[in-house]
Amino acid sequence: MARERKQVIQTRLGEREISTDAIVYFPRGLVGLEDKREYVLLQVRDDSPFMLLQCVTDPGLGLLVADPYVFIKDYDVKLDKAEKKILKLSNIRQLAVLVTVTIPQDKPEDTTLNLSGPILVNTEERVGLQAPQIESGYPAWYRLSDKKE
Repeated sequence: MARERKQVIQTRLGEREISTDAIVYFPRGLVGLEDKREYVLLQVRDDSPFMLLQCVTDPGLGLLVADPYVFIKDYDVKLDKAEKKILKLSNIRQLAVLVTVTIPQDKPEDTTLNLSGPILVNTEERVGLQAPQIESGYPAWYRLSDKKE
């Protein structure tokens, strides 16, 4: 059995030890961050729906993300053939969908989810892609305070 390799990285949450097997490679980078391609998902807190998508090579670059289905049960993401190929998708169950989260300083009630640019990760292949949703019907910035119970 192969030994798991570990790596220590600096993050916005402090120093963290990660498994190199947990690194997700983004062949195209993320929108506006095309030159940053290796990230790891870190739990912010055990009881939190939020995670940090931390760049492995840049300690200052960490994006707060969440599973949108925790907040919006019927959120739908459209993928074309090219995107499925980049993600090496053979089964939809391999796919994790994440959206970036913005929590304004001193105004957590104004927290928003970016529904127009979901980040998709093939959890088996460890490959990711940001897939802008041009005509999704969802607002680009969904305020959590607007959530219907």
